[in-house]
Amino acid sequence: MSTTPTAPPALWYRDLISCLQSTLAAALLREGRDPVDALGAHWEFLFKPGDVTSEEFYYPCRYPGDLGRSLAPHHGLSTTWHRPADPGDPLEDVRRALKDGHHPVIAVDNFHLPFRPAYQDVHAAHLIVVYGLDEAAGQAYVSDAMPPAHAGPIPVEALLAAWTSANPKDVQDAFFSDSAIGGRYLTVTVRDAPATTPAFVREVLTANVAGFEADRDTAGWGGLAGVRDFTTSLADRARAGDARALEEAYPFGWGMQAQAALHAEFLRSCGTRWELPALREAARLAEHVAHAWTGVRITAAHGRRDPAAAAPDLARHGGRLVAAYEAAVAGLREAAGFL
Repeated sequence: MSTTPTAPPALWYRDLISCLQSTLAAALLREGRDPVDALGAHWEFLFKPGDVTSEEFYYPCRYPGDLGRSLAPHHGLSTTWHRPADPGDPLEDVRRALKDGHHPVIAVDNFHLPFRPAYQDVHAAHLIVVYGLDEAAGQAYVSDAMPPAHAGPIPVEALLAAWTSANPKDVQDAFFSDSAIGGRYLTVTVRDAPATTPAFVREVLTANVAGFEADRDTAGWGGLAGVRDFTTSLADRARAGDARALEEAYPFGWGMQAQAALHAEFLRSCGTRWELPALREAARLAEHVAHAWTGVRITAAHGRRDPAAAAPDLARHGGRLVAAYEAAVAGLREAAGFL
């Protein structure tokens, strides 16, 4: 079967995002939505002990199984994980999706993708978009906005190898290997969303602040209390020599870092559009949170071979992260008062 590819999906990328945000952005752009508005409005902290997986696209879902709704609860975005209905012919799911006008987001192992720098070198779990299939020519058309970026054909055999990979443990990548791909893919639904007005942004910021200031979160370690618990636990586990804690911090922190960066861009965009300095100042504070995550993630990544030695630096970077979150939440509260 062949499905003549339409124009490749738009390649949407920001420095601190992962393939999760870039692939969801492709679906949003197909529906004429602004990814910054959809993916940047909601902001929270949530850590679910025992939940972290070694995949670039890991994110702690507040709505179990629904990455889209967890990232963008105000914007009608929803995702569902699937596995091929016929494991003997996994491409049938892709054929059906493309025939229905959808671009499936599939999980892959970078080791098997010719356009990725990790090709035939490093195993790592990743997401890409499939937008066409020409089985007669042996080609699949895929899109990946993450650098070095690619939109075009690859051999069907490469796609299948990447999509069905066991993604074995790889000493070169302790953070995104050792997590079987198994033919998983996401379907993305984009429903109606409210317009980005001052009243809507005030409502969103008020909800974000309430989430950060809540005393308890039934979903896990949430809000400012969760940030404090996470950073304290990370340093304590490092002192005890727990390398797994440091390995988890890198993929978990990426989702939190990306969300803070996108919220900052969202606030800056609105503040510029409406000439509200308080929103731009709140954006700067949220951006500070995003950059504070770098110290935690990189220290954890380099410290996993000697966790106890890394513990003092993790405690220091963790303290800076907590302070950044506290200042940012105060900034959101102040900005909401100007809307």
